[in-house]
Amino acid sequence: MIKKMSPPENEFQIPAKNCYRMVILGSTKVGKSAIVSRFLSGRFEEQYTPTIEDFHRKLYNIRGDVYQLDILDTSGNHPFPAIRRLSILTGDVFLLVFSLDNRESFQEVQRLKQQIYETKSCLKNKTKENVEVPLVVCGNKGDRDPWREVKQEEIERLVAGDERCPYFEISAKRNTNVDQMFQTLFTIAKLPNEMSPDLHRKVSLQYCDVLHRKSFRGRKPKDGGAYGVVAPFARRPSVHSDLMYIKEKAVGGSQTKDKERCVIS
Repeated sequence: MIKKMSPPENEFQIPAKNCYRMVILGSTKVGKSAIVSRFLSGRFEEQYTPTIEDFHRKLYNIRGDVYQLDILDTSGNHPFPAIRRLSILTGDVFLLVFSLDNRESFQEVQRLKQQIYETKSCLKNKTKENVEVPLVVCGNKGDRDPWREVKQEEIERLVAGDERCPYFEISAKRNTNVDQMFQTLFTIAKLPNEMSPDLHRKVSLQYCDVLHRKSFRGRKPKDGGAYGVVAPFARRPSVHSDLMYIKEKAVGGSQTKDKERCVIS
């Protein structure tokens, strides 16, 4: 089955099994968009701009196999709980972000972690203790240690006994531990860790036209390497497309109504 994409990206005909969505969740002003900027461009944006919801797409050729990674940078305000629930249902890998100088943002991550497990267990008809969700928690703004409000022992309690949930203390501003965090996330998701920013060659936009001529597809790079390019005009799929995506993820047609209840409840 081929996942539909808007031209010219559909020239790659990327198999659905190689298409993934990374959802980034957390309160406002914790640095979610700054982490995304580091991931996509290696840059840090000093100016804060409130996020309603941003969508990005990155395409990779890793040892001759083509992958698509969609990145959903969500709003910290979440005024529409059903939309956030839909984001969780469509997510394949998750990054939960709090700010080390903001206790309320840490408490929000605790709630989000619980909601992800509950929502995904509904989708897969499993208990939240048994459902497997590739998820990493990160405490951002590690460069602001004098203003730290969240103690290390509190964080340890959050992830204690949960091998599914690694924790990283990072600084998007200084680019501290950011790449290691993404490598770990992709490893537990059983994705190539070459998707991490430091482990693949960034292809320039000028080269993007060459990629769309299919010279990229189906060829094993001579050096066995990994390449990635940010899709410049990616648009967030519609709600209908998301619902169809959830249906595709469902295990067995008899569970479809249960999946619909997951979305609207």
